[in-house]
Amino acid sequence: MNNDFLAMCEQLFTTGYFGHLAVNSLLLNLFIVWVMVHFLYYRKSHRRDFYFTFMLLGVAIYFLVYSMIFVLEDMKGKTGIGIGIGLFGIFSIMRYRTDAMPVREMTYLFSIICLSVINALGSAINFYEALVPNVIMLLAMFLCELFLLRSAQQSKLVQYDRIKLITPDKREQLLADLHERLGVEITDVKVGSVDFLRDTAILRVYYNDKVKADNIDNTLKIKRDEWQEVN
Repeated sequence: MNNDFLAMCEQLFTTGYFGHLAVNSLLLNLFIVWVMVHFLYYRKSHRRDFYFTFMLLGVAIYFLVYSMIFVLEDMKGKTGIGIGIGLFGIFSIMRYRTDAMPVREMTYLFSIICLSVINALGSAINFYEALVPNVIMLLAMFLCELFLLRSAQQSKLVQYDRIKLITPDKREQLLADLHERLGVEITDVKVGSVDFLRDTAILRVYYNDKVKADNIDNTLKIKRDEWQEVN
């Protein structure tokens, strides 16, 4: 056992592989996912929960695909179609959407999964072949964040308690009240579900994000049918 471990350590320093594991592809995956999450996603959203999710998911998907490629190959159970069906089967039953995930976060999630799969395959293909899609994806995300999402407008769901102000004739008072209570520049408000028993309403508030996006509560827990029609 010790001899095998020493041999694998020697292999690591001479070839860059630890057994079947290509350390350079693992480090590449960690680096690309970290740059993507820290400098592109977190810089704008400041959501630590998704930061945590994206980083760990990138590592988990990498080792999942690595195991499906090499462990199953050693067990004589590897087929290309079988790996593809198994991988997407795992994703389909993951049920990663207990709460609705915004489109931007879902895009990052899917991109990180794809890059982690590509980088895991980097253990079996040329390192530079795996590097090219990483650089292209990183560059594409940077350009999209820079030009397509540079608008400061954001939207949040707010559980509002002054339902007397949600009528069309009091719209200016509603905007002024939301501006005073939230401390952001309100550009538009749409009304969703109204609960007259509790004197509350669900509002989707559009605002210019001149401050950190997490200044408005991101953890409002409401039923799907209360907000899904608020477009």
